[in-house]
Order: sequence, then C-alpha cells, then structure tokens
Amino acid sequence: MQLIRGLSRWPDSKPCVVTIGNFDGVHLGHQAMLKQLVDLATRHTLPACVISFEPLPQEYFSADKAPARLHGFRDRIQTLSASGVDRLLLLNFDEAQASQSADAFVNDVLVNTLHVQHLLVGDDFRFGKGRSGDFALLQTHAEQSNFDVERYDTINISGSRVSSTRIREYLAAGELSKAAELLGHPYHISGRVIHGEKVGRQLGFPTANIALHKHRPPLRGVFAVIAHDRTTGQSFAAVANLGERPTVGGRRLLLEVHALDSDVDLYGHHMQIEFIEFVRAEQKFDSLDALKQAISNDSDTASRILNSNPQFTNLSNRIH
Repeated sequence: MQLIRGLSRWPDSKPCVVTIGNFDGVHLGHQAMLKQLVDLATRHTLPACVISFEPLPQEYFSADKAPARLHGFRDRIQTLSASGVDRLLLLNFDEAQASQSADAFVNDVLVNTLHVQHLLVGDDFRFGKGRSGDFALLQTHAEQSNFDVERYDTINISGSRVSSTRIREYLAAGELSKAAELLGHPYHISGRVIHGEKVGRQLGFPTANIALHKHRPPLRGVFAVIAHDRTTGQSFAAVANLGERPTVGGRRLLLEVHALDSDVDLYGHHMQIEFIEFVRAEQKFDSLDALKQAISNDSDTASRILNSNPQFTNLSNRIH
C-alpha cells in the first residue's frame, strides 16, 4: 500500500475507487466495506484508495474529550494495508481542513485531485465544515461530475451495530472476547521494545516494555496475552500490565509484558501483543513483596487461561 501524506503529494491523475473514514480498529464492518472497495476497484482495473485523517477530527476539535484510539498510528496503517487497498491518502486535519465546506471537499479532493470514479461511504458518513455534507449532497455531486456513489449499510452482530465505540466499551470493561467478536480477531497493540527501569527484573519477573508513544488505549489492567515477535517470527505466552505502575510511583502509561516460558531478550524488537483475557484491575500494593506475590499469582492465572484455551495449544508446551 502506498501512503500519501497530503493532497499535494497525490501522484497522478488516474481515476480511482475511493472510501473515506477514520477506520479506527478496522473492525468487521470496516473490513467488509474495504473488501467491497477492493472488489469494485478490481472489476474496474482501478486503484482502491482510502482517505483518512491525522489527527482524527474528534481529536482536533476536543483533544481532552476525544475517545481513546483502538489502534496507534502504525497499527492503523498496517491493518489498512493488509486489507488490500492500494493507496492511503492521509490528510492533516487542521484549521483549514476543519473549515473546508463539503462542496469544496468534493470538488478539490475527490473530483479535481483523485478523479474519483466510484465512491463508497458508510451509512452514517458526514463531512465538511459543521458536518454539513451527507449522502444526498454526494449524490448531487455524483450526477454533476459523473461518478458513482454508493452507501454501505452498517453490519449488526448480536442485534447491535458494529462500531469502534462498542469495541472501546467492551475493552474498558475487560470484555475482551466481545471486543474480539466485533474486530474479527483478538485486540492487539504493537510497538517496539524499549529499555525501562528494570523494576520487573529486580522482582524476578523481567518485562518487555512496549513503546506506546502518544497512543492511549481504552483498556487498563493485567491480562493474559500472546506476544508475537515480529522481528524473529516467534510467539510466546505472556502476562501483561497496561497501566501506570502506582506501587513504584509510576505516572507514565506503560505496556509491560512478562514471558511465561523464559527470560527472552527482546530489546529493539517489534512486538504485537494480543489481549486474550482480563485478569485483574491495576492496583497499588503496600510493598514490593506484595507486588511480587501479585505478579506471581497473575502469571499463574495467565498460564491457566492460555493452557485451557484450545486456540493456543501450539504454545502450551512452552507455558509453565
């Protein structure tokens, strides 16, 4: 997939098939819509293109109240790439973008730059200054500029709409299996392993500290996880803590992962951590000895969870 940062860098005038959205999490609804986009592009021998924004519009208008992102920047790009789209146009959502009228967006971005031939949007899609643009406006422009526009209907699972909002709610409540049902896979966070303060090692439980940068996921606590080392291609069972480590005076959000099978050296490696089951909420302990005992208990709990799940039997011989 070609990542294009900014409208001025759009590479050519070849017509394309386009969809627009945040695509946070790329859940089952997003996946179905992207598949339709790619199928449509294949039939017409045109590039399949996604338009998205950075920061996301809600983050621009109200950074303090914006919902937590499901995926950090790297995960969002990788997941979109895996969907089979050819190009991702990433627009900087700034004052100029926020004040652009819906009509100007269609003309400047879709028609005059991307030369859209087919446009696919979600059934709740709104755009332009004050969210004034809707499907009816797109239909009017489609007739005037000779492109096709199609609305993709929402997918429902268990009687409710599949949405990033629902997934965030499930993750915040520790209901990881319900979140995975809407995502189509276990929720994951990716990042590079960085050096930490070595507190876990001092307690006898060395951890790999995953760099989160600006990403603030919607879940907190201790979890049974599967860690995938993207550098070596190996996977292993682990227990993870996502929080601020109040017992040792931490104030910075960290994802710490302790391998259950061995003391592996992962510094500098790129990891993908799959969250399988919630173990407990993060808490402040009265002493390091109490914290050490809690980590030991958490490790035992994570081992039982992963050993009892047939999905992970290929890892069971490495779980103690």
